This record gives sequence, C-alpha cells and structure tokens, in this order.
Amino acid sequence: MNLFDLQFRQMQPEDYDDLVKLWIDAGLPYRSNGRDKRGKMLRELKNSNEALFLAFRKERLLGAILASHDGRKGWINRLAVHPDFRKQGLAKILIEKAENFLYEQGIEIIACLIEDWNSQSMQLFTKVGYKRFDDIIYFTKKKHPGV
Repeated sequence: MNLFDLQFRQMQPEDYDDLVKLWIDAGLPYRSNGRDKRGKMLRELKNSNEALFLAFRKERLLGAILASHDGRKGWINRLAVHPDFRKQGLAKILIEKAENFLYEQGIEIIACLIEDWNSQSMQLFTKVGYKRFDDIIYFTKKKHPGV
C-alpha cells in the first residue's frame, strides 16, 4: 500500500456505519447497545479529550484509532486496520496520530489495554515502544452486560 495516498481525519457523524463495518471486518467486538451505540459515540465526538482518527483511501475506510485522556493518562483504544491492509505500516501511523493528539493535550503517559488473545496488537505496540506489564490486574464494572 502506498501510504502517501491515504487521507487522515477525525471521525464525522456520517462515518459511523463505515466505522462499525471496519470494526467487524477487523474482528473487534461491537457493542451496539453499549459503548459503541450510535448516539453515545456521536456525543463522544464532541469531547475535547477524545479523538477518533480515520484513515481513508479515496472513499474507503481502512483504519481507525481512538485516543482519549482523563487529564493524567492517555489511552489508545479501538485500533483497527482492515485485514486486507495490515502489515503495511498503517497501524503505526494511526498510533502516531493518537500519540501526537495526546501529547498536544499535555499528556505524557499513554497506555493501551490489549486482550490476551490479540498477539498481533501486543507485537505491534511492543515494536513501537510500549512496555508490557504482566503484574497489573484489570477490573471492570458494567452498568449492564451490553456495554
């Protein structure tokens, strides 16, 4: 893939359906009644501490990444590259875009959570300089199961 013919921009409301399709094609879980619900995601686009970057070739969505922060720590979430375009450098560019957004917000620590089955993501984040911590246990509490 020629990375020079890609266009990058933040998500717009009209991108929602294409984003959901990308997540599904990329094998990411899609929570249609929870955090990925259209209305919830569109509200999040208005948050100044979040950015959802998209990568397009012409009109086709090839990749996406969500960057957010709480004022102390930044988070990279929902990195997705269409399977036909993996291993060509797009994920690295998306990570850099997310990192730059967070650095511009004054964030100096960036983290990501990767599920234990996702060895490709673990390899990628290690390759771009992230340190793995095996001594951290993650807890979550959900308002309802669909979140």
